[in-house]
Amino acid sequence: MNTKDIMNLDSEYILHTYARAPFVIVRGEGLYVYDADNKRYLDFVSGIAVNALGYGDPDVFAALQAQASQLMHISNLFHSAPQVFLAEQLVKASGFADKVYLCNSGAEAVEAAIKFSRKYQLKNGNGERTEMLAFGHGFHGRTLGALALTPRAQYQDAFRPLMPGAKIAPFNDLAAADKLLDDRTAACIVEPIQGEGGINPAEQEFMAGLRCLCDERGIVLVFDEIQCGLGRAGTLWAHEAYGVTPDIMTLAKPLGGGLPIGATLVRKSIADVIQPGDHGSTFAANPVITAVARVVLGKIRQPELLAKVRARGAYLQDKLNALKQTHKTVTAVRGRGLIWGVELTIEASHVVQAGYQRGLLTLNAGKNVLRLLPPLVVSEEAIDEAVAIIDASLGEAEGA
Repeated sequence: MNTKDIMNLDSEYILHTYARAPFVIVRGEGLYVYDADNKRYLDFVSGIAVNALGYGDPDVFAALQAQASQLMHISNLFHSAPQVFLAEQLVKASGFADKVYLCNSGAEAVEAAIKFSRKYQLKNGNGERTEMLAFGHGFHGRTLGALALTPRAQYQDAFRPLMPGAKIAPFNDLAAADKLLDDRTAACIVEPIQGEGGINPAEQEFMAGLRCLCDERGIVLVFDEIQCGLGRAGTLWAHEAYGVTPDIMTLAKPLGGGLPIGATLVRKSIADVIQPGDHGSTFAANPVITAVARVVLGKIRQPELLAKVRARGAYLQDKLNALKQTHKTVTAVRGRGLIWGVELTIEASHVVQAGYQRGLLTLNAGKNVLRLLPPLVVSEEAIDEAVAIIDASLGEAEGA
């Protein structure tokens, strides 16, 4: 079956919630993927920050194969050794958490954070605290609770009424947050580096100030590190750069090495109010996924890998900044580690499409920001290749 046949079947049977690229990816190897016509693409999307170790990591495959041959699913009615070992690894690596709730995705992790924050307030005599504060250009998911915290009309308008009590302040505006963090606020959720909203790093004063305000007012502080965490920013957790810790942290994307898993890490004070029946999932954290996640986390947290992420990130930053000298359409370069946004005066989708033709996968973050999320194992040679294609793609898009 050829590419056209597959795309026709896709059009006929798939309920589309994503605009798909005009080719069919069939395999991956290292930093590259190949389509059904055997065209090779350098991948600077990583499955939207999922494939942190690239494609075909032998240790990941060995863990998957070994566990799948023994037990794939048992449900959360029973103890599971791979799940327990992953939980221990996550909690100890977090630097703040005492317990973790494991689920299937980032949106599920955020929904859990909402519920846990509310019950924490209720059990501490603050039942009136049901509201949540989030920030402009943030993205926390498309399930109904998370959607209320994702202030984009194109996502929200068709699904109103949303979860009540969602308040939105401008990102990096501590004074605005100060006014909204009141005696009805259960929790405040923030991405240390906004992903979908344009690759916007939080400012030091903003993050430190949020921690202080939440401490003073008894508000739960949630860090959403679904896209920017787990090594992506050059440290295991993106919030490490700010010297502050959360009360809850949500994780997902790279944790499962391509398999679906999310995590909501919490302090003891929050864990103590949660009991059986408060939340749950049939499929969450099955033995195969958690066995793989243990290997992925073990590799990502190695100091040598994190040092390489920082070094490759600095190299990529320099190369991207050089584009500003040759392309007037490039107005800013933002990011840290290996999560970067190139702000443009033209639509980023034009550059993405031109890149496809030249064998590079990128994506946008909003209308005018080109987003780059290479595997954490990317080489300088691959960065050179990617930037050369972006350079040529910018030239084509500018001349269109």
